[in-house]
Formats: sequence, C-alpha cells, structure tokens
Amino acid sequence: MQFSYLNNIEIFEFFIEYKMILHFCEDIEKDFTNLNPEESLHTIKVLRKKIGDKLFIINGKGMFCEAEIINDNQKRCEIKILNRIFKENLRSYKIHIAIAPTKNIERFEWFVEKAVEIGIDEITPLLTTHSERKILKEERIEKIILSTIKQAQEFNMPVLNPMIEFNKFITNKFTGQKFIAHCYNDEKKILKDVYQKNNDVVILIGPEGDFSEKEVNLAIKNLYNTVSLGNTRLRTETAGIVACNTISIINQ
Repeated sequence: MQFSYLNNIEIFEFFIEYKMILHFCEDIEKDFTNLNPEESLHTIKVLRKKIGDKLFIINGKGMFCEAEIINDNQKRCEIKILNRIFKENLRSYKIHIAIAPTKNIERFEWFVEKAVEIGIDEITPLLTTHSERKILKEERIEKIILSTIKQAQEFNMPVLNPMIEFNKFITNKFTGQKFIAHCYNDEKKILKDVYQKNNDVVILIGPEGDFSEKEVNLAIKNLYNTVSLGNTRLRTETAGIVACNTISIINQ
C-alpha cells in the first residue's frame, strides 16, 4: 500500500488537477472500510457514484486517500483504499477561540464556518454571566465544521469542545498567550500589537452583553491579558472572526 508525504504545493497541485470533491471517513487506515450512512447517501444518491468510481477521502486527522467504491449501497457504501497521503501540520502555532454562543444561533454558526475557513484549531463555547444561549446542539456544529473543511479542502478537523462555564474554563492550564477581549473603558492594547508570532494563543470572546466586570477581573487574576480588537464595537461573532483572522495574518 502506497503511503506518501507531500508538501503544501504538491497537495494544492493535486487538488487542482483532479478538481476534487472531498468525502469524509474516520477509518481510512484499513484497506477496506465503509462510509457512514450520511456520507453513503450523499455519495450514492446525490452524486450518483457507483461501483468502480473513485473517491477522495479525508479523515480529519491529516490523512487523505484515494479510494474505489466496491459496494454502492446507499446506507453503507463500501470502499477499497488505493493510496494514502499524509499532510503534516506545518503551522508553528495553534488558535483557540473560547466564545459565548449568540442568542441567534445562525450568527454563531456563521462564526464557526468562517473561523474554520480562516484556520482555527479549537473552539470552546463559553457559558458566561450574560449569556443568552445556554444550550448548544454540538452535533449540528460538528456537521458545519465537517462541511467547511471539505469545502476548504483542509485535512485537519478543528476540535469543538463541550460548552463550559467561564469560571471553570479560565482555570484550565494553557501554555501559550492568553487574552480576553472586552468593551469596558480601560487601558487595553490592540491584539495585533501584543500577540507574539508563532505562539499558541487562546482568546476569550464574550456574549452580546459582554463579559461581566467580575469575569474580566477573574480572567486577569488567571493571567489573561485584556485586549481590544479595534476602534468599533463588534458583534460577538464578528469579534471571533477578527481575532482569528488577526492571528492568522500575523503568522503568514
């Protein structure tokens, strides 16, 4: 079984040559496996693939493979792995955004989609004092993440953590830089001026009503630095995108 390592340029050229539609399957290290029911239905019924057709598949953990359909069952599409490519994660930093989900769930979903497109490693939904949304359907968010990495032709799937209370989250150990963005009138530096390139980073983004002053002070006590994301007051989902994009651009 062929197993190769390609650099980013080679992978990009490979994508362009084959104009690939990516599929997803967690278990592609075996020579024979099957797609889950949702992927099977989409592949066979919507895309009209049949026995003998080739598929390009990712597992969300850096591996990509070319496969052949050997059973075109709509509920359990069986495939044979022909070759594999492993894309090493060459980034020297990781972006972790901990954010309070918005009352309008579509806005939070928009944040997730765009953050994944930009390049994010970890998302943690926060439950804060002023949170208006206290329940999150993680399965739906996972589907958005999966759909986005396939569209963006990314090999690695960002981690979506369960929702956690703010007070518990900030006591977690984290070795990178730690920031909390808020709108209170105190002396704050702009994120782009204090983030150090090539460092892991976690950034806290509050709900529509912002973090409470008590939460900000608690974050500071836990060695979070307060930052501003610009001169205008941003919506929660916009702030998350700005924070993610700022770190991404600095590291380019």
